[in-house]
Amino acid sequence: MPTFSMRTSFWVAGVVVALALWTSACPTMANPLYQSEWGLSTTMITWVFAAYPLVLVPVLILFGDVSDHIGRRSSMALGLLAELVGVLQFVLANDVGWLIVGRAFMGLGVGLSLSPANVAMVEFSAPGNEGRASAVATGVSSVGIALAMLIGGVLTEYAPFPLRLQFIVLAVAIVVGLVLIWGLPSHTRGETAERWRIRAIIIPHGSRGIFLAGAVAVSSSFLLGAIVLPLGARIAQQLAGSTNALVTGTLLSVFAIFIALTSVCARRLGEWALVLMGAAGSIAAVWLYVVTGTFHSLMLFFLGSMAAGAAYAFNFAGGLTILSRYAAPHHRASVVSGGYLVGYVVQGAGAPLVGWMVTRKGLMNGLVDAAAMFSLFFVFVIVCAIAASVAVRRTARSEERLAAS
Repeated sequence: MPTFSMRTSFWVAGVVVALALWTSACPTMANPLYQSEWGLSTTMITWVFAAYPLVLVPVLILFGDVSDHIGRRSSMALGLLAELVGVLQFVLANDVGWLIVGRAFMGLGVGLSLSPANVAMVEFSAPGNEGRASAVATGVSSVGIALAMLIGGVLTEYAPFPLRLQFIVLAVAIVVGLVLIWGLPSHTRGETAERWRIRAIIIPHGSRGIFLAGAVAVSSSFLLGAIVLPLGARIAQQLAGSTNALVTGTLLSVFAIFIALTSVCARRLGEWALVLMGAAGSIAAVWLYVVTGTFHSLMLFFLGSMAAGAAYAFNFAGGLTILSRYAAPHHRASVVSGGYLVGYVVQGAGAPLVGWMVTRKGLMNGLVDAAAMFSLFFVFVIVCAIAASVAVRRTARSEERLAAS
């Protein structure tokens, strides 16, 4: 099979990113049906969701830099195969055990494919366009989330087999992705000639402050996902008053649409401004969901989804730009994987905690507690961004003085 051009390769890598995010969000519209038809509690639903990051985390620890050694294409192929197995588990599921196993395979697949796909988008870009690649990666991520909401909403409300058909559609899309990636180059310039072995993710000592700022920014995106993805459909139905799955899916897709729209603006802003705006927007988003429950308003839910989508885009694009821009080339995949690792640890802990709060106190009271807890984290993100940006400017001024002398 002939190798694609750099431009086409860039967009094929983007398809892999979109499939990863579609896979991560695919059960969202089915969750209320699992609760009503299978009698699952909110705690159990969030544990099904958490099985994904809880498996993804050790994958990132053990295999975070594998694509630096075996090639971006091979790592993405292995990831898509694991995603396919996970999705087929949902097609065949008849109890919660199948769902947990399916989410575990999804976590394995996304762990193997998402970071290499993001890095490939940078490597298939022109030099100096890391910010553009990060912004486009954020945009295609939103496409994956939107497909999960809209296709899930349509098929759940109007098609037969509402708990299976949407996963069959996703499985077909993953197979198409597997075919496409074989047109990518087998290796790229950013890979190393060293043999791969299992080892810890490497964060160069002098980059750890920068890494923390980028990683917690990415984590902010995933923490918003810990509310929107497992609980968004229930918030729309129980607190905002939606009675139609397509309407609910459309409202939730606003989250993804605003990720895409805001990612266009993200291309024009510096990474530090992105992180600060994203953290502030995250605080606004979680409290808008709380106010939605106070007034039982679909419009407030719509505004909350808008704010969450914009904040997600700013957080993710800013954090990913920081991680990719300041990483040494041969450690880039490892550093980006480290950022995802921190993000998924935060998400894997946050989702079950929110589920426990909601099960114990009810949806509204649990949501208030989650908003307060998450807001503290977002303030921490602001503090880290300010400290890291000051350190970067200080280092740049020192280098300028040395160069002048």
